[in-house]
Amino acid sequence: MSKKAEILLVGSGGVGTITALNLEIGGQAQVTAVLRSNYERVIADGFHIRSCDHGELTHWRPSKVVREIPVQPQRTFDYVVVTTKNIADHRPSVADLIEPAVAPGKTVIVLIQNGLNIEAPLLTKYPNNICLSGISLIGSRETAPALIEHEDLDRLFIGAFENPGISQEARDEAAKDFVERYSAGGKTDCSFAPNVAFHRWQKLVYNACLNPICAITGLDTGRIRLADDIVATLLRPAMEEVVAAAKATGVTLPDGIIDRMITIDPLTLYLQPSMLQDVQKGNLIEFETLVGEPLREGAARGVPMPTLTFLYRTLKAMQWRMKEERGLILIPQKGESLDT
Repeated sequence: MSKKAEILLVGSGGVGTITALNLEIGGQAQVTAVLRSNYERVIADGFHIRSCDHGELTHWRPSKVVREIPVQPQRTFDYVVVTTKNIADHRPSVADLIEPAVAPGKTVIVLIQNGLNIEAPLLTKYPNNICLSGISLIGSRETAPALIEHEDLDRLFIGAFENPGISQEARDEAAKDFVERYSAGGKTDCSFAPNVAFHRWQKLVYNACLNPICAITGLDTGRIRLADDIVATLLRPAMEEVVAAAKATGVTLPDGIIDRMITIDPLTLYLQPSMLQDVQKGNLIEFETLVGEPLREGAARGVPMPTLTFLYRTLKAMQWRMKEERGLILIPQKGESLDT
Protein backbone atom coordinates (compact mmCIF):
# COMPACT_ATOMS: atom_id res chain seq x y z
CA MET A 1 0.00 0.00 0.00
CA SER A 2 1.75 3.12 -1.21
CA LYS A 3 -0.67 5.71 0.17
CA LYS A 4 -3.78 6.15 2.26
CA ALA A 5 -6.94 5.22 0.45
CA GLU A 6 -9.60 7.89 0.04
CA ILE A 7 -12.86 6.29 1.17
CA LEU A 8 -16.40 7.61 1.03
CA LEU A 9 -18.65 5.99 3.65
CA VAL A 10 -22.41 6.11 3.06
CA GLY A 11 -24.31 5.27 6.23
CA SER A 12 -22.73 6.04 9.59
CA GLY A 13 -24.98 4.30 12.09
CA GLY A 14 -23.97 1.41 14.31
CA VAL A 15 -22.17 -0.62 11.64
CA GLY A 16 -20.90 2.28 9.54
CA THR A 17 -19.31 4.17 12.42
CA ILE A 18 -17.31 1.13 13.52
CA THR A 19 -16.35 0.61 9.87
CA ALA A 20 -15.05 4.18 9.69
CA LEU A 21 -13.21 3.78 12.99
CA ASN A 22 -11.41 0.62 11.89
CA LEU A 23 -10.40 2.17 8.58
CA GLU A 24 -9.06 5.33 10.25
CA ILE A 25 -7.13 3.86 13.19
CA GLY A 26 -4.98 1.66 10.96
CA GLY A 27 -3.58 4.73 9.24
CA GLN A 28 -4.25 3.29 5.79
CA ALA A 29 -7.39 5.25 4.93
CA GLN A 30 -9.00 8.67 5.14
CA VAL A 31 -12.76 8.44 5.52
CA THR A 32 -15.31 10.97 4.35
CA ALA A 33 -18.56 10.04 6.10
CA VAL A 34 -21.97 11.02 4.74
CA LEU A 35 -24.29 11.67 7.69
CA ARG A 36 -27.96 12.52 7.81
CA SER A 37 -29.93 12.51 11.06
CA ASN A 38 -26.84 12.62 13.28
CA TYR A 39 -24.90 15.23 11.28
CA GLU A 40 -25.44 18.22 13.58
CA ARG A 41 -24.57 16.20 16.68
CA VAL A 42 -21.37 14.82 15.18
CA ILE A 43 -20.27 18.22 13.91
CA ALA A 44 -20.84 19.72 17.35
CA ASP A 45 -19.46 16.97 19.58
CA GLY A 46 -18.33 13.98 17.54
CA PHE A 47 -19.32 10.37 18.14
CA HIS A 48 -19.48 8.81 21.58
CA ILE A 49 -18.54 5.16 21.10
CA ARG A 50 -18.67 2.36 23.67
CA SER A 51 -16.97 -0.55 21.96
CA CYS A 52 -15.99 -4.08 22.97
CA ASP A 53 -13.11 -3.79 20.47
CA HIS A 54 -11.98 -0.19 20.95
CA GLY A 55 -13.02 0.77 24.47
CA GLU A 56 -14.77 4.09 25.10
CA LEU A 57 -14.13 6.99 22.76
CA THR A 58 -15.60 10.47 23.02
CA HIS A 59 -15.63 13.33 20.51
CA TRP A 60 -14.43 11.01 17.73
CA ARG A 61 -14.84 11.93 14.08
CA PRO A 62 -13.58 10.49 10.81
CA SER A 63 -11.33 12.66 8.66
CA LYS A 64 -14.27 14.46 7.08
CA VAL A 65 -18.00 14.68 7.74
CA VAL A 66 -20.48 15.83 5.07
CA ARG A 67 -24.25 16.06 4.73
CA GLU A 68 -24.48 14.81 1.16
CA ILE A 69 -22.49 12.72 -1.26
CA PRO A 70 -20.08 15.12 -2.99
CA VAL A 71 -21.51 15.97 -6.39
CA GLN A 72 -18.13 16.62 -7.99
CA PRO A 73 -15.45 15.43 -5.59
CA GLN A 74 -12.15 17.26 -5.94
CA ARG A 75 -10.36 13.93 -5.61
CA THR A 76 -11.36 10.52 -6.84
CA PHE A 77 -12.47 8.13 -4.11
CA ASP A 78 -10.60 4.84 -4.17
CA TYR A 79 -13.52 3.13 -2.41
CA VAL A 80 -17.18 3.91 -1.84
CA VAL A 81 -18.38 1.87 1.14
CA VAL A 82 -22.14 1.49 1.65
CA THR A 83 -23.44 0.38 5.07
CA THR A 84 -27.03 1.62 4.82
CA LYS A 85 -30.07 -0.63 4.83
CA ASN A 86 -30.90 -1.82 1.31
CA ILE A 87 -34.50 -0.78 0.66
CA ALA A 88 -34.81 -2.11 -2.87
CA ASP A 89 -38.44 -1.02 -3.33
CA HIS A 90 -37.73 2.64 -2.47
CA ARG A 91 -35.90 5.35 -4.37
CA PRO A 92 -33.19 6.41 -4.77
CA SER A 93 -31.48 3.09 -5.29
CA VAL A 94 -27.98 2.52 -3.95
CA ALA A 95 -26.65 2.60 -7.50
CA ASP A 96 -28.20 6.02 -8.15
CA LEU A 97 -27.36 7.39 -4.71
CA ILE A 98 -23.60 6.90 -5.01
CA GLU A 99 -23.32 7.96 -8.67
CA PRO A 100 -21.72 11.39 -7.97
CA ALA A 101 -18.80 9.72 -6.16
CA VAL A 102 -18.08 6.83 -8.52
CA ALA A 103 -15.33 7.28 -11.10
CA PRO A 104 -16.13 4.83 -13.93
CA GLY A 105 -13.64 1.99 -14.04
CA LYS A 106 -11.71 3.25 -11.00
CA THR A 107 -13.72 3.48 -7.78
CA VAL A 108 -14.17 0.17 -5.95
CA ILE A 109 -17.69 -0.20 -4.51
CA VAL A 110 -18.00 -2.10 -1.21
CA LEU A 111 -21.47 -3.24 -0.14
CA ILE A 112 -21.44 -4.05 3.57
CA GLN A 113 -25.11 -4.92 3.41
CA ASN A 114 -27.25 -7.98 3.91
CA GLY A 115 -29.27 -9.92 1.38
CA LEU A 116 -29.00 -11.57 -1.99
CA ASN A 117 -28.38 -10.16 -5.48
CA ILE A 118 -27.70 -6.70 -4.07
CA GLU A 119 -24.83 -6.26 -6.51
CA ALA A 120 -26.97 -6.68 -9.66
CA PRO A 121 -28.03 -2.99 -10.05
CA LEU A 122 -24.45 -1.87 -9.38
CA LEU A 123 -22.98 -4.19 -12.00
CA THR A 124 -25.56 -2.96 -14.53
CA LYS A 125 -24.82 0.71 -13.88
CA TYR A 126 -21.07 0.37 -13.31
CA PRO A 127 -19.94 -2.65 -15.39
CA ASN A 128 -16.29 -1.58 -15.33
CA ASN A 129 -16.07 -1.04 -11.56
CA ILE A 130 -15.12 -3.75 -9.08
CA CYS A 131 -17.90 -4.43 -6.57
CA LEU A 132 -17.04 -6.11 -3.26
CA SER A 133 -19.28 -8.04 -0.89
CA GLY A 134 -19.07 -7.34 2.83
CA ILE A 135 -20.74 -9.70 5.28
CA SER A 136 -20.64 -8.15 8.74
CA LEU A 137 -21.16 -10.16 11.92
CA ILE A 138 -21.26 -7.43 14.52
CA GLY A 139 -23.43 -6.27 17.37
CA SER A 140 -23.44 -2.49 17.04
CA ARG A 141 -26.25 0.04 17.06
CA GLU A 142 -26.84 3.75 17.37
CA THR A 143 -28.97 4.08 20.51
CA ALA A 144 -29.20 7.88 20.26
CA PRO A 145 -27.86 10.38 17.73
CA ALA A 146 -24.05 9.85 17.54
CA LEU A 147 -24.08 7.39 20.48
CA ILE A 148 -22.77 3.99 19.33
CA GLU A 149 -23.10 0.87 21.47
CA HIS A 150 -20.79 -1.80 20.05
CA GLU A 151 -21.40 -4.94 22.13
CA ASP A 152 -20.33 -7.89 19.96
CA LEU A 153 -16.97 -8.35 18.23
CA ASP A 154 -16.54 -6.96 14.72
CA ARG A 155 -16.09 -9.76 12.17
CA LEU A 156 -16.15 -8.88 8.50
CA PHE A 157 -15.88 -11.13 5.43
CA ILE A 158 -14.82 -9.40 2.21
CA GLY A 159 -14.93 -10.97 -1.25
CA ALA A 160 -15.50 -9.86 -4.83
CA PHE A 161 -18.84 -10.25 -6.59
CA GLU A 162 -18.71 -11.99 -9.95
CA ASN A 163 -18.12 -9.65 -12.88
CA PRO A 164 -17.23 -11.29 -16.21
CA GLY A 165 -15.87 -7.99 -17.54
CA ILE A 166 -13.11 -7.80 -14.90
CA SER A 167 -10.54 -10.49 -14.23
CA GLN A 168 -10.78 -12.64 -11.11
CA GLU A 169 -7.23 -11.62 -10.23
CA ALA A 170 -8.05 -7.91 -10.27
CA ARG A 171 -11.21 -8.41 -8.24
CA ASP A 172 -9.46 -10.53 -5.62
CA GLU A 173 -6.60 -8.05 -5.41
CA ALA A 174 -9.04 -5.23 -4.63
CA ALA A 175 -10.74 -7.34 -1.95
CA LYS A 176 -7.42 -8.22 -0.30
CA ASP A 177 -6.33 -4.57 -0.38
CA PHE A 178 -9.51 -3.54 1.43
CA VAL A 179 -9.07 -6.33 4.00
CA GLU A 180 -5.52 -5.17 4.69
CA ARG A 181 -6.55 -1.55 5.17
CA TYR A 182 -9.52 -2.49 7.37
CA SER A 183 -7.38 -4.80 9.51
CA ALA A 184 -4.38 -2.47 9.87
CA GLY A 185 -5.44 -1.18 13.28
CA GLY A 186 -5.45 -4.66 14.77
CA LYS A 187 -8.81 -4.20 16.50
CA THR A 188 -11.01 -6.32 14.26
CA ASP A 189 -11.31 -9.68 12.54
CA CYS A 190 -11.54 -8.98 8.82
CA SER A 191 -10.78 -11.72 6.32
CA PHE A 192 -10.77 -12.36 2.60
CA ALA A 193 -13.70 -14.62 1.70
CA PRO A 194 -13.75 -15.49 -2.01
CA ASN A 195 -16.89 -17.65 -1.77
CA VAL A 196 -19.32 -14.74 -1.67
CA ALA A 197 -22.47 -16.78 -2.35
CA PHE A 198 -21.74 -19.19 0.52
CA HIS A 199 -21.42 -16.43 3.13
CA ARG A 200 -24.50 -14.58 1.87
CA TRP A 201 -26.73 -17.69 1.87
CA GLN A 202 -25.40 -18.74 5.28
CA LYS A 203 -26.40 -15.42 6.87
CA LEU A 204 -29.78 -15.60 5.12
CA VAL A 205 -30.68 -18.68 7.18
CA TYR A 206 -31.02 -16.16 10.02
CA ASN A 207 -31.92 -12.96 8.17
CA ALA A 208 -34.57 -14.39 5.84
CA CYS A 209 -36.29 -16.29 8.65
CA LEU A 210 -35.73 -15.24 12.25
CA ASN A 211 -35.43 -11.55 11.39
CA PRO A 212 -38.81 -11.29 9.57
CA ILE A 213 -40.66 -13.64 11.93
CA CYS A 214 -39.67 -11.40 14.85
CA ALA A 215 -40.72 -8.33 12.86
CA ILE A 216 -44.13 -9.80 12.04
CA THR A 217 -44.92 -11.22 15.50
CA GLY A 218 -43.29 -8.48 17.58
CA LEU A 219 -41.39 -11.15 19.56
CA ASP A 220 -37.65 -11.02 20.21
CA THR A 221 -35.34 -13.96 19.48
CA GLY A 222 -35.62 -15.36 23.00
CA ARG A 223 -39.41 -15.22 23.16
CA ILE A 224 -39.68 -16.83 19.73
CA ARG A 225 -37.95 -19.89 21.23
CA LEU A 226 -40.18 -19.82 24.32
CA ALA A 227 -43.49 -19.31 22.51
CA ASP A 228 -45.06 -22.77 22.28
CA ASP A 229 -44.28 -24.43 18.92
CA ILE A 230 -43.27 -21.38 16.84
CA VAL A 231 -39.80 -22.79 16.21
CA ALA A 232 -41.12 -26.16 15.02
CA THR A 233 -44.02 -24.89 12.91
CA LEU A 234 -42.71 -21.59 11.52
CA LEU A 235 -39.02 -20.86 12.10
CA ARG A 236 -37.49 -24.24 11.30
CA PRO A 237 -39.59 -24.78 8.13
CA ALA A 238 -38.55 -21.34 6.85
CA MET A 239 -34.89 -22.11 7.49
CA GLU A 240 -35.21 -25.48 5.77
CA GLU A 241 -36.59 -23.73 2.69
CA VAL A 242 -33.64 -21.29 2.60
CA VAL A 243 -31.14 -24.15 2.92
CA ALA A 244 -32.91 -25.99 0.08
CA ALA A 245 -32.95 -22.86 -2.11
CA ALA A 246 -29.23 -22.34 -1.51
CA LYS A 247 -28.52 -25.94 -2.50
CA ALA A 248 -30.56 -25.53 -5.67
CA THR A 249 -28.29 -22.62 -6.66
CA GLY A 250 -25.17 -24.71 -6.03
CA VAL A 251 -24.40 -23.61 -2.46
CA THR A 252 -24.31 -26.38 0.15
CA LEU A 253 -24.53 -25.02 3.66
CA PRO A 254 -22.93 -26.82 6.64
CA ASP A 255 -24.71 -29.58 8.52
CA GLY A 256 -26.31 -28.20 11.67
CA ILE A 257 -26.63 -24.65 10.27
CA ILE A 258 -30.32 -24.47 11.20
CA ASP A 259 -29.83 -25.39 14.86
CA ARG A 260 -26.85 -23.03 15.05
CA MET A 261 -28.86 -20.10 13.71
CA ILE A 262 -31.85 -20.82 15.95
CA THR A 263 -29.65 -20.69 19.05
CA ILE A 264 -26.99 -18.21 17.91
CA ASP A 265 -28.38 -15.49 20.20
CA PRO A 266 -28.39 -16.42 23.91
CA LEU A 267 -32.04 -16.97 24.83
CA THR A 268 -32.06 -14.53 27.75
CA LEU A 269 -30.43 -11.81 25.66
CA TYR A 270 -33.97 -11.30 24.29
CA LEU A 271 -32.47 -9.71 21.19
CA GLN A 272 -34.64 -7.58 18.92
CA PRO A 273 -33.34 -8.11 15.36
CA SER A 274 -32.92 -5.11 13.12
CA MET A 275 -36.13 -5.62 11.14
CA LEU A 276 -38.20 -5.71 14.33
CA GLN A 277 -36.51 -2.49 15.47
CA ASP A 278 -37.31 -0.87 12.13
CA VAL A 279 -40.97 -1.86 12.36
CA GLN A 280 -41.19 -0.44 15.87
CA LYS A 281 -39.69 2.84 14.65
CA GLY A 282 -41.92 2.98 11.58
CA ASN A 283 -38.91 2.66 9.27
CA LEU A 284 -39.05 0.96 5.90
CA ILE A 285 -37.76 -2.62 5.97
CA GLU A 286 -35.30 -4.39 3.64
CA PHE A 287 -37.60 -7.33 2.95
CA GLU A 288 -36.94 -7.59 -0.79
CA THR A 289 -33.22 -8.41 -0.51
CA LEU A 290 -33.60 -10.53 2.65
CA VAL A 291 -36.74 -12.53 1.84
CA GLY A 292 -37.84 -11.73 -1.71
CA GLU A 293 -34.58 -12.59 -3.45
CA PRO A 294 -33.99 -16.00 -1.81
CA LEU A 295 -37.66 -16.80 -2.41
CA ARG A 296 -37.36 -15.94 -6.10
CA GLU A 297 -34.11 -17.90 -6.46
CA GLY A 298 -35.63 -21.01 -4.90
CA ALA A 299 -38.98 -20.79 -6.68
CA ALA A 300 -37.26 -20.38 -10.05
CA ARG A 301 -35.56 -23.73 -9.46
CA GLY A 302 -38.67 -25.56 -8.34
CA VAL A 303 -38.02 -25.48 -4.58
CA PRO A 304 -41.31 -25.49 -2.61
CA MET A 305 -41.22 -22.40 -0.37
CA PRO A 306 -44.65 -21.96 1.27
CA THR A 307 -43.33 -20.51 4.54
CA LEU A 308 -41.07 -17.95 2.90
CA THR A 309 -43.91 -17.03 0.54
CA PHE A 310 -46.15 -16.28 3.53
CA LEU A 311 -43.42 -14.22 5.21
CA TYR A 312 -42.72 -12.27 2.02
CA ARG A 313 -46.37 -11.44 1.31
CA THR A 314 -46.94 -10.39 4.92
CA LEU A 315 -43.85 -8.16 4.94
CA LYS A 316 -44.91 -6.61 1.64
CA ALA A 317 -48.26 -5.64 3.19
CA MET A 318 -46.49 -4.21 6.25
CA GLN A 319 -44.18 -2.19 4.00
CA TRP A 320 -47.20 -0.77 2.16
CA ARG A 321 -48.67 0.36 5.48
CA MET A 322 -45.42 2.04 6.53
CA LYS A 323 -45.16 3.79 3.18
CA GLU A 324 -48.67 5.16 3.64
CA GLU A 325 -47.81 6.35 7.15
CA ARG A 326 -44.79 8.18 5.73
CA GLY A 327 -46.85 9.82 3.00
CA LEU A 328 -45.15 7.84 0.26
CA ILE A 329 -48.47 6.35 -0.85
CA LEU A 330 -51.63 8.40 -1.27
CA ILE A 331 -54.98 6.64 -0.97
CA PRO A 332 -58.47 7.91 -1.85
CA GLN A 333 -60.26 9.68 0.97
CA LYS A 334 -63.70 8.58 2.18
CA GLY A 335 -66.26 9.22 -0.54
CA GLU A 336 -63.58 10.01 -3.12
CA SER A 337 -63.68 8.20 -6.45
CA LEU A 338 -60.82 5.87 -7.33
CA ASP A 339 -60.72 7.63 -10.73
CA THR A 340 -60.05 11.05 -9.17
